[in-house]
Amino acid sequence: MEYTIPKGVFDILPYEHKEEDQWRTSDRWHYVEEVMRHTADEYGFKEIRTPLFERTELFVRGVGESSDIVSKEMYTFLDKAERSMTLRPEGTASVMRAFVEKHLHHAPGLSKFYYMGPMFRYERPQAGRYRQHHQFGAEAIGIGKPEQDVEVIDLLCELYRRLGLKKLVVHLNSVGDEASRASYREVLSQFLKPHFDKLSEDSKIRFNKNILRILDSKDPSDKKILEAAPSLMEHLSEEARAHFEKVQQLLKKMGIAFVIDPKLVRGLDYYNKTVFEVISEGLGAQNTVGGGGRYDGLISMLGGPSLPSVGFAMGIERLLQTMEHEKITFPASSHPDLFFIAIGDTALEICFQNALKLRHLGWKVEIDLSGKKIQHGLQLANALHATYCVIVGEEELAKKQIEIKHMHTHTSQQIAWDDLEIFLQKHVKNL
Repeated sequence: MEYTIPKGVFDILPYEHKEEDQWRTSDRWHYVEEVMRHTADEYGFKEIRTPLFERTELFVRGVGESSDIVSKEMYTFLDKAERSMTLRPEGTASVMRAFVEKHLHHAPGLSKFYYMGPMFRYERPQAGRYRQHHQFGAEAIGIGKPEQDVEVIDLLCELYRRLGLKKLVVHLNSVGDEASRASYREVLSQFLKPHFDKLSEDSKIRFNKNILRILDSKDPSDKKILEAAPSLMEHLSEEARAHFEKVQQLLKKMGIAFVIDPKLVRGLDYYNKTVFEVISEGLGAQNTVGGGGRYDGLISMLGGPSLPSVGFAMGIERLLQTMEHEKITFPASSHPDLFFIAIGDTALEICFQNALKLRHLGWKVEIDLSGKKIQHGLQLANALHATYCVIVGEEELAKKQIEIKHMHTHTSQQIAWDDLEIFLQKHVKNL
């Protein structure tokens, strides 16, 4: 029987299987993950890790029944006790569950968290969208001021800047507070009623469940109808309008370019006030590389204290594909500082012991344990892009001298066995 990978998922390998799979190499993932962690730490965000699955009701309650995630995309199953469980489709609900359950609002310091890991959606796979995908996200809890919105947006933009992305645009909108949305729902309902029969089936369902979600429709006929729809911006309360204007002022002062997108509502039911997306030019239909917004009522909805919150999530696959599309240069892959080739059992034993000792001291060292000919070892050293190579046989053991060869310049020199660590300190650390 031949085992193949399930549809809609992929392997992350140490090297590309095909040229178009370069974004799936582990070195590239390590690089972007390191930049994410380092940047988030500089902004004062601390890592939180939640389970891969939760009780289904958490996502239904937190994300919203009218969202595409809940209505179409959740990976849900019954466990052996007949309890409904769901592979996490997004990170915010799980973070908020942990925040409430573990009473983290009593913890000292700021409640600013980031997460990184796989998420799951059950839908037909398409370009840039996988059944298992990976997200990096950040959540800031407890501060309702516009400055907190801008800090989160700036963190997202700074991540992209450090990773070298340039062709990006921030789309910004406000979905107002509850008073704003209550006023707008009635206006939008009156506008859409004459067009109801022409709406897509999804939008007809949303009309009664959550009419604002129609604004997020990707259906061409819906989008055509919505071109003439009244703007939610015209129905913002004074408080919501002041909040949004302050966000814009701060973004301008920080030099973060943005455009106002009145149709932007994001895909989840819990958003209020500021919502935003970062759009990449040239990615086609799936061109959003990250986005988020404010969700001040989510924690209390999950049984916790009434605390304001704002955050974002970004798809790591989409990010890597965007970097590849923009031809961004990644750091060189890790390679051995030194490669041992041993001739004979005695040489192998001594080389093996020295390889382990050097690794304990922090050097990247490899050794050919196959016992094959010297040429095989040299081919391995070349394939691994080792910096130096040492061939050890009876003569080297007798003289206690080794010839260390630079694999790129093809130059070599004789050194004493005892001087190997000193040689590496002098020649490798400065490369």
